[in-house]
Amino acid sequence: MPSVLRLPPLAAALLLQACGSYGGLDSGGWVSAEGSADVYDGGAQGETELPPEVEDDYARLAPAPTAQYVFVANPDRGTLTRISVADLAVLTTPVGVDPHVVRTTPDGATAVVFNRGTDDLSIVDSATLTSRRVAVRPDFNALVLSPDGTWAALFHDADRREDGDLGDGASSFNEVSLVHLADGTHIPMVVGFNPREIQFTGDSGRMVVVSDAYLAVVDLTADTPEPIRIAIAEDTVEPPPAEELLLTPDGTQALVRQYGAPHLVLVGLTDGSVHLLEVGDTPTDLDVTPDGLQAVAVARGSGELWIYDLLDLAAPPEIVALPAGEVLGSLVMSPDNDKALLFSTVSEVSRYVSWDRTRPDDPVDVHGSVKPISSVRMSPDGRAALLTHDAANGDTDPDSVFYDQHALSMVSLDSFFSNPIRLPAAPIEATATDDGALGFVILEDQARMVQLDFEALLHDDIEVRSPAVHLGALPGTHTVFVSQTHDLGRISFFDADSAELQTITGFELNAGIEVD
Repeated sequence: MPSVLRLPPLAAALLLQACGSYGGLDSGGWVSAEGSADVYDGGAQGETELPPEVEDDYARLAPAPTAQYVFVANPDRGTLTRISVADLAVLTTPVGVDPHVVRTTPDGATAVVFNRGTDDLSIVDSATLTSRRVAVRPDFNALVLSPDGTWAALFHDADRREDGDLGDGASSFNEVSLVHLADGTHIPMVVGFNPREIQFTGDSGRMVVVSDAYLAVVDLTADTPEPIRIAIAEDTVEPPPAEELLLTPDGTQALVRQYGAPHLVLVGLTDGSVHLLEVGDTPTDLDVTPDGLQAVAVARGSGELWIYDLLDLAAPPEIVALPAGEVLGSLVMSPDNDKALLFSTVSEVSRYVSWDRTRPDDPVDVHGSVKPISSVRMSPDGRAALLTHDAANGDTDPDSVFYDQHALSMVSLDSFFSNPIRLPAAPIEATATDDGALGFVILEDQARMVQLDFEALLHDDIEVRSPAVHLGALPGTHTVFVSQTHDLGRISFFDADSAELQTITGFELNAGIEVD
């Protein structure tokens, strides 16, 4: 049976330990792009020797919210914790060994947990926490759900491989497990070496898997879904790495970006046709605009943006020239569809570029930052951007207070005024409130989180009782929860409106105890 501990909404009670607030990156729904600031000596626009722009969305252990609950996987304890949004009641139930990913279906009725240690799924009823286990193929580390919540797909993502992802036995890197969540049917399949990404069409009628040399298309309406493998690389022995996949709004075509290739691959999902679309030199990022109508490719080598009409990919793309001499490989768009920021994780240069789509005659501007940028996130309302900076220095002045330090910068997207903040450790996870007013960041091995006010550009340190490991915002509130290191479980809740922090410690010991 699950263990239960009910927390009154931010009121002192038995087993609650109140802590004060002290003044002075899970994407959590943020529009984001991140990377590791690879060290590169030199390099200029047009050079293809620079390494790829590396994105990392922190999604593996991200909390999974619904309108009623937030679910958090606890890998060290083999449990799933459910937090009630209405009254902050905490309920924990066992799942498998080393739960590594948790997702929720769009209707909020089911939480799906991938247990890395037992190579299986726990399919959990959100209301009752009753569950069933379904065995899947070994050595996976990524989980994707279909938009209608009918299917779960698992694969091994080599780009996010961690210690413990691979077992001691024989391993294949060509496989996908497809699971029907309602009845637990498991359909294993071979799709192509190094699956990079899985997407479903909007109607959940097809699953599309991109690997380095193949695109696998699976008709989910068939009695027995099976992959149709379409070659997307002429050289299937040493294909260019397939880095991104986009599906058109009608679900009939796919766009694939391959690193270093001078084109995008356009694949017809209904007829298996393959065409090459011209793109600039060294495309390093490919994104859909927030309105879903266009795809934007960043051609880092030629310093251009190539903009494609997703409703008519046969139409010539629009090309926007970027400032000469800048190395720009990553793009993040604001939710309002009007602004975007461009930067590079490999240039070692403390600059970024803004692209304002409401200014067609003069759309781009260059801005400085305190250090090279490793990631960019937009607040949910588009009022501000959050830049993060690694300890690596690049062109940082040795006399700067940010030299050899981690940092983040809050940037107003109206004025591009920024407030850079030095950090005592690397940021490991971030979240934001639904209204975009506040952001929160936790730091590696630090018993604290940083609160960010995106309007005033102010920050506050909030101390917690032990090092923070996980963070999430409760939907529709200014309350966040922070899970922390503790053998028996520790979760804190912080209400930014009242600046009140309360902590439950050892809730797994309190089976059957309810605190009002």
